[in-house]
Amino acid sequence: MRKSGAILAAAAFLLGTGTVTAEAATPLIIGGSTVSSAPWGAQVYWDDVSGYGGFECSGTIIAAQWVLTAQHCLNSPGIHVKVGSVTLQQGTDADVDRQLASPNGDVALLHLSTPVSTTYMQLADSDPAVGSTNQIYGWGRTQGTNPPSSTLKTANVRVTGTGTDAFGGPAIASRGIDGSAWHGDSGGPELAGGKQVGVCSTGNNTGSQTTGTQNYAKVSASRSWIRQNTGV
Repeated sequence: MRKSGAILAAAAFLLGTGTVTAEAATPLIIGGSTVSSAPWGAQVYWDDVSGYGGFECSGTIIAAQWVLTAQHCLNSPGIHVKVGSVTLQQGTDADVDRQLASPNGDVALLHLSTPVSTTYMQLADSDPAVGSTNQIYGWGRTQGTNPPSSTLKTANVRVTGTGTDAFGGPAIASRGIDGSAWHGDSGGPELAGGKQVGVCSTGNNTGSQTTGTQNYAKVSASRSWIRQNTGV
């Protein structure tokens, strides 16, 4: 994920990397630190984009054939993901044969054509408390217009309240403690107690602030929909 600020100070933006839609909604982590292992991590690539190998968003593997990401990361020309590596553009390719958009906010599911055996991300059923410290993850840019991070990054954020995601759904609002989301972090997770509570949607930063703010779509708002479609 990419931790940083918005393209314009105090302007909310999407944290994707490539097209107008994704760029508006995709962040990456500015500050924070790199991660050596994240078996549940998924790199989301658009089939019709060539820059950075087509990398657009981050995501999490929640079941053998399901990846959780942001709705603004969906792409009708096609998507594939890379799994099994914290290094960008490395790992095993997995084709996506279905893209599902949540009716409750900036949350989406990608169905993989073949199963992936790994340690899956666990999803929370409730929201984190205001004032709690959570962790965010992503391959987003680490500064302004820099390329995506070559290695998965993480940072600590403090929950400040409830916000609104890019699709008008409820979101977890937070401020970075040692890093914040930026372009490319879109779709990546926010964790509380080791379980995913949010999906990266928008950010408000200058592109260099480690204490920028971000809104992560609430997993709880789409929890029933996720369970209905994936069984988890």
